[in-house]
Amino acid sequence: MENIIIIAVLAVVLFFALKGTVKHLKGEGACCGGAKAIKEPDKKLSGPVIYKKVFRIDGMHCQSCANRVKRAINGIDGVSAKLDLIKREAVVKYEKEVVDEVLVKAIENIGYKVVGIQ
Repeated sequence: MENIIIIAVLAVVLFFALKGTVKHLKGEGACCGGAKAIKEPDKKLSGPVIYKKVFRIDGMHCQSCANRVKRAINGIDGVSAKLDLIKREAVVKYEKEVVDEVLVKAIENIGYKVVGIQ
C-alpha cells in the first residue's frame, strides 16, 4: 500500500514538473519576472531607417527576457528593436550609425549572449 502512495505522489510531482517545463520552453513561464508579461512597446525612430541588422541572442527564455533585451537596445540613441522570442533574435533598425559593439555590450551587460549578427 505504501508503494502505491509513493508512486501516486511521484506521478503528481512529475505531472506538474512537466507542465512547467513545457510552459517555460514555449516562453510562457514566470522565470524572469512574472507570468503573462506584456510585450514592451515599440520605439519610434524620429528619422528615416538607413539599414537594419539581425542579432541572434542566446539565453532568452520568456517574454520578460525579450522585454529586457528590447529595453536595453531601445535605450541606445538612433536604434529601435523588435524581438522574436521564438527565433531568439532582435531585428534592429538604425536611423544613424551605431557600431555593433555598442549593441552587443548593452545585450551582454544584462546577461544574454549575442551569437551572431546578420
